[in-house]
This record gives sequence, C-alpha cells and structure tokens, in this order.
Amino acid sequence: MINYGKQHINQDDIDSVVEVLKSDFLTQGPKVPEFEEDLKNYCQAEYSKVVSNATAALHLAYLAIGLQKGDIVWTSPNTFVSTANAALHCGATVDFVDIDPDTYNISIKCLKEKLIQAKRDNKLPKLLVPVHFAGQSCNMEAIWELSKEYKFKIVEDASHALGGTYQGEKIGNCKYSDMSVFSFHPVKMITTGEGGAVTTNSKSLDEKVSLLRTHGITKDPSKFNSTPHGDWYYEQQSLGYNYRLTEIQAALGISQLKRLDGFVSKRREIAEFYLQNLDQKITPIQHSDTTSSWHLFVVQVRNRQKTYQQLKDRGIQSQVHYIPVNSQPFYNSKALPNCEMFYEHCLSLPIYYDLTMEQCEQVVSCINHD
Repeated sequence: MINYGKQHINQDDIDSVVEVLKSDFLTQGPKVPEFEEDLKNYCQAEYSKVVSNATAALHLAYLAIGLQKGDIVWTSPNTFVSTANAALHCGATVDFVDIDPDTYNISIKCLKEKLIQAKRDNKLPKLLVPVHFAGQSCNMEAIWELSKEYKFKIVEDASHALGGTYQGEKIGNCKYSDMSVFSFHPVKMITTGEGGAVTTNSKSLDEKVSLLRTHGITKDPSKFNSTPHGDWYYEQQSLGYNYRLTEIQAALGISQLKRLDGFVSKRREIAEFYLQNLDQKITPIQHSDTTSSWHLFVVQVRNRQKTYQQLKDRGIQSQVHYIPVNSQPFYNSKALPNCEMFYEHCLSLPIYYDLTMEQCEQVVSCINHD
C-alpha cells in the first residue's frame, strides 16, 4: 500500500523518547521548554508554546486574543472543521470567505468585498483566520493591510505549513499576524504523535496561552496576587484547560525538528516530479511570494470517484481535502462557488518523506491513464 501521508521515525527519535522514559520527568520537565526554544528559533518568532494538539492551539490562540460570545470570526471553508469549531468553543459565531480558485487559500478579492458589506451591516469580524492550505502561505501582507483598515485580529492556521516560507521568511514568524498555529499530527511535516504549537511576537499573548494551557494556574511568584504560603504555592488566576504537551512528545518533537528541512526538501522533490509529469491543467499553482512545505499535493481531476477508485485498485491511497466546512450539516452555511467547484474535483496524492520515485511514477501513471 502506498499511503497518502505517513510519519518518518528513525533511531534518533526512538532514542530521544527512551531517554525521557528513563528520566525523572514524563509530563512537565526540561524537554517542553527546549522544544519551544527550538521551534521559536526555527520560525524566527519571539515566543512559542507547545500544546496537546492543533485544535487546542487554535482554541488557546482565540481565547488569548479575547474572543468571546457575540464576536465574529471569519475563516476559509477549505480547512478541517477544528479551525471553525475552536471559535464556537469561545462562544463566537463563524462565517466563511470563499477561496482563490488558483491557490485554494482565502481569496483577497472575496475578502475585500465581504469586508465592505460587513462594514455597511455593522458586522465586521473581530478575528480572521487565514488557512495556509497544503503548506502554501496566504497573501498575508494584503490581509495585514486590510486588518489595519477594518480593525480585526489575525491568527494564521499554519497547521499545514511548518517549513514553508512567505516573501523569503519562515511561516510562523508572525510578521503579518498576531499569532500562528501549527500541527504535529503524524502526516504533517514533523510529528509528536499528537501535538500543536502557537507562535507570537507578543509577550502578553504568549503569557495568556501559557496560563490557559495549564488550568489557568501559575507558579511564577512575580505574577501572584497574594503572598505565597511557601515554595509549594500556586495560584489559579483564570479558567483554563489541561492542554499540555508531555515530555515524551516534546523529546520526539526536538528530534524531528532537527530533520525538518530534510523532510520538506523531499516533499518539494516529490511535488516537482508531479508538476513535471502530470497535466498542468490539474496541478496546483504556486504563488511567487511563497515556497510551500507541501503538506499536501492536491490535483483537480475530471472524475474524482473514478480516479480515486483506480488508485485504490492499484494499492495507492488518496484522500479528499476538504469537504467545505460551510457545507457540513452542523454549519449549513451559504454555498461558496469557488470552494464548491474545488471540492467537486480535488484529490490529494501521496506525498511523504519515505515515498520513492518509483512509487511516484506509479501514481503518475495511474493519473495519466485516467
């Protein structure tokens, strides 16, 4: 079976995890802050906090921004449901901006039109969540300029995009956003099994995420409201959650992050092979400002069900990313034509570190003989 996505684990990863298992700390120890330091340095951000998964990261980022009941969040319909669901967990309402038919990211044209109308209706969003679909950055500079005009905050859902760049700089540096969120699910660029992270250049936002991920509790004497009773003293200062990452996961993340550039390089090699050997009419377009991390390679095929079955019959797994969130029965929002058209034809082909060129040839052969 050729999978559509798969983690790569080597002996260094295994040794790193075993070392933690033999140590005194399995939950809160030195590996978590070490992973955070490595991640912030890689992304060229001021701060980083790691959490139990990307959904938790989104939830905490939204809470840190101050999202609450009555607020409005806009995001892309071309994403996993957690991007929108996390806003509902904060009590906010969610609406969707149609995608660009070329990049499959939020359409700047549609966003501008929607903002003009929302201002007339007095229903502007408090928060916009652009999703870097498949690893390609959204047009963040244009979004940032609009945020200054219409006064909304920005959280980048960069779950697909660790290792990618925008305008020559690392995605996650938050140059054009308040915060960025990453995923460490096994099919992403690096994995901690499950896991996520938030990067930001704001000390106050970073501190809020840190507090909220651990029940709203602080053990920092400089932040206490009362005189401590002893060295054991701690304070719960808000209603938080148990969204912590373990030492075991952090150790795996540290080891994996060392090989991130190699992982991304191999994905780009595979993507280039597909781009050169598949019909350009079906392959994704890359904006000149971006260098994708290629979490996904998504083609637009004429008859998806037929192509999906042909691949499956040859032992090749493909996937569909995504069923538009706005079309889910839970949301049942107004149809967005660009996203609907994309969904009718999209199919994600295998792309991961251990995929061989021979296997890529098998994929191409199957697609080209459709």
